[in-house]
Amino acid sequence: MWQTYETPVSIEEAIATLAQYDGRAQIIAGGTDLIVELQEGKHSVDCLVDVTRIPGLNRIEQEGDWIVMGANVTFRQLKDSPLLQQQARVLSEAAATVGALQIQTVATLAGNIVSALPAADGAVALVSLEAEVEVCDGGGRAWHPVDQLFLGPGKSAVDPHRQMITAIRVPAAGPGQGSAWERIGRRRALVLPILNCAVCVALDGDGRAFEWARIGLGPVAPVPFRARETEAFLASQPATEETFRQAAEIAAGEAKPRTSLLRASKEYRTEVLKVLVRQGLTRAVEQARAGR
Repeated sequence: MWQTYETPVSIEEAIATLAQYDGRAQIIAGGTDLIVELQEGKHSVDCLVDVTRIPGLNRIEQEGDWIVMGANVTFRQLKDSPLLQQQARVLSEAAATVGALQIQTVATLAGNIVSALPAADGAVALVSLEAEVEVCDGGGRAWHPVDQLFLGPGKSAVDPHRQMITAIRVPAAGPGQGSAWERIGRRRALVLPILNCAVCVALDGDGRAFEWARIGLGPVAPVPFRARETEAFLASQPATEETFRQAAEIAAGEAKPRTSLLRASKEYRTEVLKVLVRQGLTRAVEQARAGR
């Protein structure tokens, strides 16, 4: 599966090690997906580059208008973070639905991005938050919108053989803003979602109408999906149950979930999607009004 295992203590050392192996090494942190794939022979590498000993990559901090998370932040940290619970609740709630506690303790949000699965809970939440991701390679570091990093099912624009994610940032919620996560699966844990839904909203000064809304959905497309038609409809609309209902109908139309043997029929998933969007909007608006 691999011949050597390196443990760099700096980002620069990690990148240099990747360069040394010229595409035959790969970044590893939690390894919850990667180790299984290597054991199953889906691909092989000469060297694994373990970045968990690099200082500063497990932080969750507010920097100005951003909440910044290091690449080694785990889903358990996301779930338990008071800062995220207050400023980006949708991400904290999504983290609580990933796998079970043992997986949450080691699996990383950065790994979720690189895996690029259309149903990935962390990735769908990040799309709704308009997150940005810092990617480092031999040419330096640069920030990228997270939705530009998903190329297709399991295909990421981040090459873990030559690059590494160093940080992820999301806008801190301001007054009159709220977010919520909704998910349904065949059971509550350790199961692929039938559907998931991430909602972020901002209300006007008196809390009666939407300034904007952002809705992430999965798995309803080859990549984590942004319901932009629904978002355009919601802008300036009153934040009422009727508006939520209309938005849910639009979302179901633009997302078009398919029949899946692992999940459910197209018809069932379409009806469930409407429920998740309505519930997500309701809870996000309640939080936004409470924080005015």
